[in-house]
Amino acid sequence: MNFCTANDRDAGKRLDHYLLEKLPQYSRSRLQGWIKDARVLVNGAAAKSSQILRGGEHIEVSPADLPPLTAEPEDLPIEILYEDPSVIAINKPADLVVHAGAGNRSGTLVNRLVHHFNALSQVGGDLRPGIVHRLDKGTSGVMLVARDDAAHRALAAQFSSRSVEKIYLALVHGRMRAEEGRLTSPIARDPSRRLRMTTRLATGRPALTQYRVLLRFEKFTYLEVRIGTGRTHQIRVHLSSIGHPVAGDRLYGAPPAERVFLHAHRISFTSPSTNGRVTVEAPLPPDLGQWLTSLTV
Repeated sequence: MNFCTANDRDAGKRLDHYLLEKLPQYSRSRLQGWIKDARVLVNGAAAKSSQILRGGEHIEVSPADLPPLTAEPEDLPIEILYEDPSVIAINKPADLVVHAGAGNRSGTLVNRLVHHFNALSQVGGDLRPGIVHRLDKGTSGVMLVARDDAAHRALAAQFSSRSVEKIYLALVHGRMRAEEGRLTSPIARDPSRRLRMTTRLATGRPALTQYRVLLRFEKFTYLEVRIGTGRTHQIRVHLSSIGHPVAGDRLYGAPPAERVFLHAHRISFTSPSTNGRVTVEAPLPPDLGQWLTSLTV
């Protein structure tokens, strides 16, 4: 149970907005659900999300556990780029969610994986079998999946030690001046917009993004991007922070498009089963290739 007392500065705020500030680890919809279920009491009484605080209210929150999620098998297509006894590399299409969560209980990559493969690692739990790393929903490209727990831990250690090489292809707005660059701003959750990350705070997790210009167009620049860390939205927020948001990335300031132009093109790692170095490439999807050919140089 969480207890808090509204002060004079909180006067005029809606109850749900106030709770979102005090309990940022929970989504607004989840907090509103608890208010509706009378799991939030204001001065000992049930309240509404829209209740306006005056300051001085004693607020009690009794969080409710979410029902457990498990990955159910679904017979949906999956493109395999590479496999050996320890690891599978798949080509994730854009707009495919990696694993189930609030609002996404079916149709995910994991639902497909558990249908196509008899056994996957369980280190990530019932919700994320085999998942060692992830790609954003709108990002396409190559992604690794562990067949067993030993492989999962070995791959996770490689990601942690930064011995996995990850190369992306990105189209960004504007003409970049330098032929190549290195971005090292720390990345943190944006306190004012929970879905975004930011480089504008003094605190944040270290991040490394390197880019090289492949092609220049009249209003865009096509880049090869290497990341030395795996922060949430890392490429997107780093490139946006220097005034070159990824094309189609509305969350970070780009005009809307049919999809975000960000593709995980290549990954290199050491196979836990063979101990040999493996490089897997996912070709640029046809829709992104057509986008490039439509641009004016």
